[in-house]
Amino acid sequence: MAEQLQQDMECEGLLECIHGLKQLDKECFRAMVESDEPLTIDEVAERVDRERSTAYRSIQRLLQSGFIQKEQINYDQGGYYHVYYPTDPDQIADDMQRMLNDWYAKMGQLIQEFEDKYEGVEETTVPAES
Repeated sequence: MAEQLQQDMECEGLLECIHGLKQLDKECFRAMVESDEPLTIDEVAERVDRERSTAYRSIQRLLQSGFIQKEQINYDQGGYYHVYYPTDPDQIADDMQRMLNDWYAKMGQLIQEFEDKYEGVEETTVPAES
């Protein structure tokens, strides 16, 4: 954590830091953000120059983290396919803020537990000076 605080970080670094996303995930997300229309997995794979299965795994991580949405498109003659598009940036920011607040509260609780556990240790282990 100390290392991350010392780094120059761009806003896309939040994708890695908070959600553990990979470079390819960021590239797929960027491809969807830059598109005027929702994209299929094949279109995403083509834009990031990767195999369909590789793009699919990345899209699944983005879906799980809430960065993108999936919509089913039905063919008139039957059958369907899915398209993907980015989630509203305000919603993503709100979710990240909520996660950060939860993390901050948890860290505060752990620090308090540490303090409670080791509060009297120094007094009993360090000999008193005369």
